[in-house]
Amino acid sequence: MPRLPRLASAATAALVFGLIAAAPATGHEPIVTDSRIVAHFGLAAGQTPENIAVEGDGSADLTFALARQVAHVTADGETRILATLPAVEKPNTPVVRSASVTGVVRTHDGTLYVNYATGTRETGIWRIPGDGGTAAQIAELPSNGLPNGLALDERHGMLYAADSVLGTVWRVPVSGGKATAWAKGAELRPLSVPDGSGYGANGIKAHRDAVWVSNSDRGTLLRFPIGQDGSAGPVETRATGLAGIDDFAFPGQGSSVLAALNDSSQVVLVRRDGTRTVVLTRQDGLSNPTSVAVFGRTLYLPSGAFVTKQDPNLILARLRYLFGRL
Repeated sequence: MPRLPRLASAATAALVFGLIAAAPATGHEPIVTDSRIVAHFGLAAGQTPENIAVEGDGSADLTFALARQVAHVTADGETRILATLPAVEKPNTPVVRSASVTGVVRTHDGTLYVNYATGTRETGIWRIPGDGGTAAQIAELPSNGLPNGLALDERHGMLYAADSVLGTVWRVPVSGGKATAWAKGAELRPLSVPDGSGYGANGIKAHRDAVWVSNSDRGTLLRFPIGQDGSAGPVETRATGLAGIDDFAFPGQGSSVLAALNDSSQVVLVRRDGTRTVVLTRQDGLSNPTSVAVFGRTLYLPSGAFVTKQDPNLILARLRYLFGRL
């Protein structure tokens, strides 16, 4: 299927998406500016954006969890469906009970990979051609789990899926095959009922020879070093007190993180020392934000509106500067 029209030129893209470099802010200037809603989605149609991957031209690919779809969204909000995951008879996904498309990543050649949670043998990681088309399952994951966030380590050809229910990070080759339980433990598991929501490990990213994972119930941000043999090193807790944390992104090469706090409809900057600053709120249009992406100095912020039931959307904002290797 053909793409929607791309931006006219690299110069136009730089202007629209805010990629022109600038010096770091001083004093009390806000870290994030110029937020705006670029697309509103249909709640009744199940268009609840859950995760995001950004393309090279600055357009975005979103998973619509409850519609079982992956959509392509341009800078001006034009939306088209790239793929719909197959319907499942009598889905019984833990916690959510419905079939849901969750995490998404994109390889350099445009291929998309998504998590599909169904409570059946269709639960697993699926591959979608970059220009859209039929999705194909490349790895099966446990039907009694809830694969949520998905991370790509393209250098080593690996995918990492965070299982919110089983408290496990699964590793699967990009080429497909058997899933391996790469990391597990109490730090990744949800809290017991009635104290918890059922969501443990949620967001996940591969960053600088480590896999980072958020735990929604425990409000923590974790880091697992990748050993020379590819195994998971001892877990490090990098931040606490992040109630309702969903997915996150790195605004630069350092260890600072921009995290979506689903429950409070906030996005926070979490610095290396664990301190944090609220950079966007529901006043900016957030409605249960589910993930964050960074492209140049542009932020992409999907809101799923799972609790508010109001205005699932995609927000773009401008990051005043990038964070270095600290």
